[in-house]
Amino acid sequence: MTETATVPTAPPAGAARVEVRIEDDASPIVRLIGRTLRDSVLAGHAFETLRRSTGTVAIRSHDTPQAAVIAFGANGIDVSSGVVVEPDVTLTVDLNARFAAVGDPVGDFDLAAGILAALSPPLPDWRAAARSFWEVARSMPGIPDVLIAVTEGPDGVEQAVVGQGSSRYLIAGAPDTLAGIFSGADDLLAVLSSGVLGIQGTLSQLSVMVGASWKVRYDD
Repeated sequence: MTETATVPTAPPAGAARVEVRIEDDASPIVRLIGRTLRDSVLAGHAFETLRRSTGTVAIRSHDTPQAAVIAFGANGIDVSSGVVVEPDVTLTVDLNARFAAVGDPVGDFDLAAGILAALSPPLPDWRAAARSFWEVARSMPGIPDVLIAVTEGPDGVEQAVVGQGSSRYLIAGAPDTLAGIFSGADDLLAVLSSGVLGIQGTLSQLSVMVGASWKVRYDD
């Protein structure tokens, strides 16, 4: 097992430390769940659910064969591929819609509501998310020198510019959309195909940006 320990920034007083562990060579769904749960732990979000010591939740993709199990134990949370045990609850979700439930859960409804909350950590500010994204992406071969994120706020058009150099890539969208992409909550290609995002750059730059999006989305 590969273990990553995280401590909430604002847990209840006296709360125990929560660890989220995933398998070595974990599948994309396991990596996505693990990263999302760690974000919730760091935010002190859905802490009552995350500090459970018992319970198993099966997560199934609504449109692919992907599946994973979240197992709560006395020493933290383990996320593994497949469904090899009888879970307390089974959830079918849309992985490209921030784990939105598709249909009703099967099993423990309270646990289902808790894990859906835990899989929906609060998004960071879009500007902070852009900076964090660039810290991860900037070392990737072929990445543009500068990222420009543009949105329209209550005071008009706003932008965040990170990086320095001559080659640039522009992404424009609503603040929530930008925060979702830059934090890994949303997949860049999926959002782009929905038509709510504007981009300006070359096809080769887009390819690299998609790779950076996946790195942020699936890795810590």
